[in-house]
Amino acid sequence: MEQLLKVLIADDEPNIREGIRYSIDWLENGMEVAAEAEDGEEALELALKHEVDILLVDLNMPIMNGLALIKNIKERLPKCRVVIISGYDEFSYAQEALRLQVEDYILKPIKPNSLTEVLKKVRNTIQCEIAQTKYLEIASNHISQNTLILQEQFCLEWVDKKLSNEEIIEQLHFWELPKEVPQVMVVIRCRDLEISQSLSQGTNKDLLHWEMKKIILAALGDRDTLVFYDSTGLLFMLLWGQVDEELFSKIDMDIQSELKVSLTLYSETISEGFDSIPAVYQSCIKQISEESLISPIVRRAKSIIRQQYTAPDFTLESVAQQLQVSTVYLSRIIKQELGTSFTGLVTELRIRRAIHLLNSTNLQVYEIAEQAGYESQHYFSTAFKKAVGVSPNQYRKGALQ
Repeated sequence: MEQLLKVLIADDEPNIREGIRYSIDWLENGMEVAAEAEDGEEALELALKHEVDILLVDLNMPIMNGLALIKNIKERLPKCRVVIISGYDEFSYAQEALRLQVEDYILKPIKPNSLTEVLKKVRNTIQCEIAQTKYLEIASNHISQNTLILQEQFCLEWVDKKLSNEEIIEQLHFWELPKEVPQVMVVIRCRDLEISQSLSQGTNKDLLHWEMKKIILAALGDRDTLVFYDSTGLLFMLLWGQVDEELFSKIDMDIQSELKVSLTLYSETISEGFDSIPAVYQSCIKQISEESLISPIVRRAKSIIRQQYTAPDFTLESVAQQLQVSTVYLSRIIKQELGTSFTGLVTELRIRRAIHLLNSTNLQVYEIAEQAGYESQHYFSTAFKKAVGVSPNQYRKGALQ
């Protein structure tokens, strides 16, 4: 059963209030008289107390006149609909009533049929508004529940060259994301999950995908991002703003901890416009495929390096010990499969970390050296200049601009 609309009758003449109350079939019209008031101040108090839906008000009342009451009601009970009942047939009153956005203006003596028609019209307006509000709530909940699915569809159309720049910007605006090209694309491949998925079907696959995505979204926090799976099961992220290697380390560790699986992660900087995203997407697929060809021992070594490279005492020996292999074997296989040395991998990550801190913080150089994993500022500055071509201070001052 629908809830009855609550009506307040405000008039200083008892016989008028009584006439209104008993001349209308309230229940038939889906309403009830919640209260009556003989002055404006009492009417305001009762209207707020009962949170009335409709106010029938005379303009000429003591203490607070009808117009002052209506102004207060509009401010404090904005959803309340107002119908003026007045003995004044003056243009100035009607003009003020229109300005206050009242529903109707009825002159005394009141004809029950006319008042009933006005009340029906007001009831229909309120019901339409309630229905629209419910519809919007349902639509909003539906969008919230399906946000990730809708975003995923948007990303797939983007990387598949199905969207114009204008459509991309429009979508980014809709999702309250920066209306500019993201800085980084990341691709994640998890062989363990792929094997699990090959043994499962339908819902189980969806659950595995959702668990992975949920962990990543938690790690990303409030960062502007889009996360999506492509048709092959690879997981991609588009990230805005400065991206630090520590973010990837956190994602790696969180997934290993929660799902007990290891992953291969590759990131690529996006340096051109919106229409460059499909090419970057293809490049990421190629690179992750190549990365996936490396042996499990090297993948695990890379994962450990990504997680622990900022420790000043981090060494090849400590990684070999964790993997339970010899340092000679680990050094050789890293060089053989990745084309670079253990030291080269660690240095690359540390310099990336340092560049991120130089760009995004006001930390002193010695503090950056410590956070990047170097025991001394001198050693850090030497390594930085060798890798980048200028000293950390020169880089910060814009030597590369």
